[in-house]
Amino acid sequence: MNQQSFILIAYDISADKRRTKLHNALLNYGTPVQYSVFECLLDKKNEEQMRQAVKRIIRPRKDHVRFYHICRRCLQKFESSGGQEILTEPPPAIIVG
Repeated sequence: MNQQSFILIAYDISADKRRTKLHNALLNYGTPVQYSVFECLLDKKNEEQMRQAVKRIIRPRKDHVRFYHICRRCLQKFESSGGQEILTEPPPAIIVG
């Protein structure tokens, strides 16, 4: 199994059309937990695809997107006052056939 990284993505985009387009693209890679914040659990291949999708949508001089890589140890200290639970790896599947 590929090693996955937990990435928190936060963005500030003033143009409604680009902001909506980015939000919709990020839905393919993670879970929205605030209006402009996504939690993603991605392997290297999916992370690169996600970054390429972001680059195609944003305007670097006008838009701001931040990628925070959060280690497993730091995730154990996560606290929330509500909303969705933090993303975790799905449990391993057992196939009986």
